[in-house]
Amino acid sequence: MTTNILILQHISVEDPGFIKDLMIKDQFNLDTIELDKGEKIPKDLNKYDALFVMGGPMDTWMENKYSWLIDEKKSISEFVLNLKKPFLGFCLGCQLLGEVLGGNVKKMSEPEIGILDLHMQMGYENDNLFQRFDPSIKVLQWHSYQVDNLSNVKILASSNLCKYQAFRFQQHAYGIQFHLEAKNNTIKNWGRVSEYKKSLENNLGKGSIEKLNKKTLVHLDTMNKNAKYMYQGFKSLL
Repeated sequence: MTTNILILQHISVEDPGFIKDLMIKDQFNLDTIELDKGEKIPKDLNKYDALFVMGGPMDTWMENKYSWLIDEKKSISEFVLNLKKPFLGFCLGCQLLGEVLGGNVKKMSEPEIGILDLHMQMGYENDNLFQRFDPSIKVLQWHSYQVDNLSNVKILASSNLCKYQAFRFQQHAYGIQFHLEAKNNTIKNWGRVSEYKKSLENNLGKGSIEKLNKKTLVHLDTMNKNAKYMYQGFKSLL
């Protein structure tokens, strides 16, 4: 029986990456919608077994500039709250889920960009996706906004600056603020996007793309291992 996954992307360089490779290996049917290119979200969401919403350079409140955000939020609400099917939201996708669940998204006191520490929270060892993670791990971060004021979720991971690094709504929907989907070409691909390069150099200085790329490659095997753990847990939801 074919597993159908709908993937909503906001820029071509932010796809499910390493996790996409795992899904292709499992012969999942992947339906990718490039919202930034004007592609429309399918009306019949019920034909999909899971929904992935990826990151992007825009923010959740930019509906005047990116009108498709309105339909995207409605589709996330339909999938998570009505259909109650497996959902994974990464970075911007995490923040969109947070808004749909009644929280708000706010600018952080300082951005989180780089390979940084993440701390698992109480009860994570009972979660399908994160139970095999070490209590503290290194992850790739690249965001300056965060979810806030969510009362109806289980917090699974936090950082020193961001409370909602990973959270679960009921048993099927996950917001993941960090990037476990990274591959060996991820940083270089992101560095070709002028907006991404500017934000990185503003925070970490000139030449920071190459420095971050080297640091990511040092930790890539561990991040890939954790991505596999998360993916295996995700498959148990299908």
